[in-house]
Amino acid sequence: MKFLVDAQLPRRLVRQLTEAGHDALHTLDLPLGNCTPDKVIVAMAEADSRVVVTKDSDFVTLFLLRGQPRKLLLISTGNISNDELSHLLAANLSSLEKLLTEHDFVELGIANITVHA
Repeated sequence: MKFLVDAQLPRRLVRQLTEAGHDALHTLDLPLGNCTPDKVIVAMAEADSRVVVTKDSDFVTLFLLRGQPRKLLLISTGNISNDELSHLLAANLSSLEKLLTEHDFVELGIANITVHA
């Protein structure tokens, strides 16, 4: 699976996803870095069939109004440490992989995973 991790999430998630066998990029890897506009992130995700991983509600709005990006993983954990986020992703990665294969919009919270229709 291919992922594009948005600016407000730590780069270590890319390493974690890559170590799990995925192709993952962070916005810091893009030419404009964390200043990359959302429309460019969406276009790149569409072109490369990437799941956008974000905390940004703007992507939720784009998804609901335009169906873009095609695949979205919303991280809705509130303010937790990067270590806690890393552990949460690791604990739920296999479930997220399966759900993202079957669904287009998945949300990871502290206590649960929600599939949005």
